[in-house]
Amino acid sequence: MVDDEDRLTRVFAALADPTRRDIVARLTAADATVGELAAPYAVSTQAVSKHVKVLEEAGVVRRSRDAQRRPVHLDAEVFDLMTKWIERYRQQAEERYRRLDDVLADLRADDAEAAHPSEGAAG
Repeated sequence: MVDDEDRLTRVFAALADPTRRDIVARLTAADATVGELAAPYAVSTQAVSKHVKVLEEAGVVRRSRDAQRRPVHLDAEVFDLMTKWIERYRQQAEERYRRLDDVLADLRADDAEAAHPSEGAAG
């Protein structure tokens, strides 16, 4: 679990940058070279290459060699790791909200009982 936590820290740190998030979003459509990834940005190919390197070190993307091209691939497995982490905390938050809803429902019932005591006393 420690390895997953360390990897998760690296992934979220890598995705904290909006340019890297945009690169990841673009890679969901298709693999691309660093040059292709750099095209829409007003920065150098070298700057985009550094962003790709951060994503690669975090395990978000990987590069391969295809003849003269070196396409960057999105590693979808990393999303499973992120989803599991998010889902665990989402479930905990939902459980807290369910308990809060129960408490509020009890309070409403108590308030209704206090406002109309004769209706609650069937006898």
